[in-house]
Amino acid sequence: MGPDGRDIRNGLDRLVAGTTGLKHDGRFHEPNLDGTAGDYISFDSWEWPQGVGLYGLIKLWLFTGQDDLRRLIEAWYRDRIEAGLPQLNVNTTAPMLGLSVLWAKTRDPRWQPILNDWANRVVSDLGRTPEGGFEHHVSDKVNNNELWDDTLYMVALFLASYGQASGRRELVDEASRQFLVHARYLADTHTGLWFHGWTFEGRHNFAQARWARGNAWITAGMLDLFDLADVAKPVKDFLQGVLVAQVDALLALQAPSGAWRTLLDDPTSYEEISATAGIGYGLLKGYRLGIGTPGWHAAGLKALRLVMDNIDETGTVLNVSYGTRMGHDLQFYKDIPIQPTGYGQALAILCLSEGLQHVGTKGQAA
Repeated sequence: MGPDGRDIRNGLDRLVAGTTGLKHDGRFHEPNLDGTAGDYISFDSWEWPQGVGLYGLIKLWLFTGQDDLRRLIEAWYRDRIEAGLPQLNVNTTAPMLGLSVLWAKTRDPRWQPILNDWANRVVSDLGRTPEGGFEHHVSDKVNNNELWDDTLYMVALFLASYGQASGRRELVDEASRQFLVHARYLADTHTGLWFHGWTFEGRHNFAQARWARGNAWITAGMLDLFDLADVAKPVKDFLQGVLVAQVDALLALQAPSGAWRTLLDDPTSYEEISATAGIGYGLLKGYRLGIGTPGWHAAGLKALRLVMDNIDETGTVLNVSYGTRMGHDLQFYKDIPIQPTGYGQALAILCLSEGLQHVGTKGQAA
């Protein structure tokens, strides 16, 4: 039996409360390179987990039309921008995706100059690897000559979204290029899964980690790319083939519970809910868009049920692994602590919102 539509809506209401209530408790001390304090947890911080969180809230607002959500989102951007934006890097670009989707819908003139300036600086100022990929420079570390799969969700989707909404085709083309370059070096031709990273210094994939949340960024990110922008047909066809190969591998690795493990192909690593939510979202969306098979649908619903079981009474998503640097051995990934985060909340919101579109007339998942 599939999830009940009313239960999904109740879960989404709790998730919004849990997302906006996130606070840093001092457990993690991660200062930025410029000397400022790094806060990757509190809702009112401009960083990548919050950026993904805002994107989830905006997608929920677009789906439900709730005015209170729009007011919450617009107030967040207004307050953060008035306080002053951080320096440009891959991760501080993440909140621009949500702002771009918001602007595309509302055309509020407050936002476009900020979006335009940031997009221009992404293209001109972000570090580049050989072959033109964006180096994964972040607030607290410079990762020279490195490609990470996270970059596609944090930067390329923003360029695709804003390029499409503003009529700047060159930004959509840059986003497409990033997906192609990253696929060349991170998609594992043996399994179809994606590695976490690649370095041109030594030309290797670090620990060859087939990391679950990194793969979730790809499953969700490719389908969001197709939604956000008109990608050239040869590029879309190529990426869709890469996506299907990845999902074929993911389906075989789903645990009996419905989860995916933090190292996808390591049965001794823990089950991780943010990745499960992101992959579940992608599977359900891919099926709805006609890309996936009924097997995608069934696995997505199984993941959705488990995600819902991991939302506590405060709306906090449990069993989410904390922000993960590049591991040089596989044990590193198994040792990442569990911590509620904005991206955990957002990926759950995306999964449940998509799940609502699969609920039949009798309130059960179709």
